Parts: sequence; C-alpha cells; structure tokens
Amino acid sequence: MRPDFFEGVRGGLPVAIAVAPFGALFGALAVDKGMSLAEATLMSATVYAGASQLVGIELFGHEVAAWIIVLSILAVNFRHVLYSAAIAPYIQSFTGAEKAAAFFLLVDPQFAEAAKRGESGERVTFPWYMGFGLGVYIPWIAFTIVGALLGGLITDQKAMGLDALLPAYFLGTLIDFRSRPNFLPVAMTSAVFSALAYHYVGSPWHVSLGALAGITLAAILPPPSAKPAGPEGA
Repeated sequence: MRPDFFEGVRGGLPVAIAVAPFGALFGALAVDKGMSLAEATLMSATVYAGASQLVGIELFGHEVAAWIIVLSILAVNFRHVLYSAAIAPYIQSFTGAEKAAAFFLLVDPQFAEAAKRGESGERVTFPWYMGFGLGVYIPWIAFTIVGALLGGLITDQKAMGLDALLPAYFLGTLIDFRSRPNFLPVAMTSAVFSALAYHYVGSPWHVSLGALAGITLAAILPPPSAKPAGPEGA
C-alpha cells in the first residue's frame, strides 16, 4: 500500500481513540432502547454518524413514524452537504466510485482533517483519505459492539456525564476553525439561532436552522482582508 495510506491511518487513530466513548455510548443506548447487538452494529456500519444515530434510537423508542425518523436524521446530517461542498475542490481527482466511498466516510473529523490538509497545500489523495477514514470507521464499529455488550453495566448515563460527550466533541471540532475569518460572529450567530430554534421549533431542527443562520451571515460578511469599493479598489 502507498505510504500516504498509512499516514492517514496514523492520523485517524488519535481521532478513533477520542470518539471511542461515543461509539460505546451509542451501543449501550441502542441496547437499552431495545435493539439487538446485530441491529446496533448494523446501524453503526451503515448510518455511521454519531449524532444522527443517537437521534434515531431516541425516536425508535417512542414508536414515531418512519418518515419522521428519516426526516429528523436528515436534518441533523444536513451539515454533511456543506462538508462535501467544502472539500470538493480537494478531491476533484477522485473517480466517481472513489468519491462515493469518500462521502460515505465524510464524518466531522474526516471533514476537518481533509479541509485543513487541502488548505495547507498538501494533496488530499484517495489512499490518505481512506486510511484516515477507515482508521476511524473500523474502531467506531468495534466500540459500538463493546458498548452494546457492556451497556447493561451503565444504569444512568446522565449521572456519569456521558450525555455531555457529544456536545464537548462538537465544540472541540468547532474550536479548530477559530482562526477562520469572521469565526466569532458566525459561531455566535449559529449558537444563538440554534438555541432559539431548539426552544421554539424543537430538536433536531435546531441543528440545521442554526447552521443555516451561520452560513447566511458568513455569506453576507466580507472577509476582513477585503477592501471597500472605491477609486483605489477599482
């Protein structure tokens, strides 16, 4: 295999360790909600999106209509549409099949690392991308199984603070982009609109509505380096 594949694997392993508690938490919660070990594993292997999986199992437990579950998961995963657009310039050399595999593995840390790699001028090769992606994907499934097998030992996830893991993880990913132009106003706008949407509209729609508010502001605000229109600018 190419050296950049193993470089990707090495880069993905620290992420795999960091997200291991989320995989175990999902497995434990899935079994607690009535899923079998096989069903929990299959969901991690096919949906492969931690936040959406947690939303899904919460809705499964309340006998909600299937179309509402699908729409709710789509609302949470809407950010992946934005991720794919953001990294598109860096994976133009991928074939159609390679892009399909790449977008399947396009979770939050995969996007963050691919974007940083592309912006730094390094090539985002398919072997590197797959090495990083599989280095996170395979442990995610493995820890889902571990969580499903040992989930009965966790009687109260909130008492142990496990419900705070996912927000803490997303906050860490967000902070990685703090050097971007207009980071603070865009992040604050997304946070405020997300909180308002959570109160007045409800979960999981606050995720997409907060993201759309931030995107709208980012599109309106000029980069700090942009010069105002005038004789010199002209």
